[in-house]
Amino acid sequence: MKALCVFCGSNAGTRPNYTIAAQQFGAAVAQRGVTLVYGGGRIGLMGSLADSALKAGGRVVGVMPKHLVDREVAHHGLTDLHIVASMHERKALMIELSDAFALLPGGFGSWDEFCEAVTWRQLGLHAKPLGILNVLNYYDPLLSLATQSVAEGFVRSSLFEAISIHDDPETLLLSLTR
Repeated sequence: MKALCVFCGSNAGTRPNYTIAAQQFGAAVAQRGVTLVYGGGRIGLMGSLADSALKAGGRVVGVMPKHLVDREVAHHGLTDLHIVASMHERKALMIELSDAFALLPGGFGSWDEFCEAVTWRQLGLHAKPLGILNVLNYYDPLLSLATQSVAEGFVRSSLFEAISIHDDPETLLLSLTR
């Protein structure tokens, strides 16, 4: 794996464990010589993730729509910052640049981006690894819904089983690089 795309919150959340996990994950990605691809933000978990990867000597590539750059949330200390016209272009470029995808705690935007990567895998547009970092069981409700979707025949079990789910940053990263 040369590049890992991480989807995570532009907010830090209410618990320090979310920031700590993002920092650990960013550092671990950099220490393995893997390029971090992410949304390009300097705030929230995105900023913590990128800063920790940069501090560990990693290469960090951000992808951000122009309207967010204009709101002054772009991280200008990255190895590379791609500025695109829309969120649709952002997701397509992030998927193109990456060899695997990880979801850290976040909200609707993070969920949307990760679900699109999962959907593209379901449609056969890629066969790249997928993973969720389930910090403090944050994603248990989503995983419960996915389990129900499999039971109700809306999601193939093989697709859901293809998603690595771990609560430890190192363990998740190892599962994505196998």
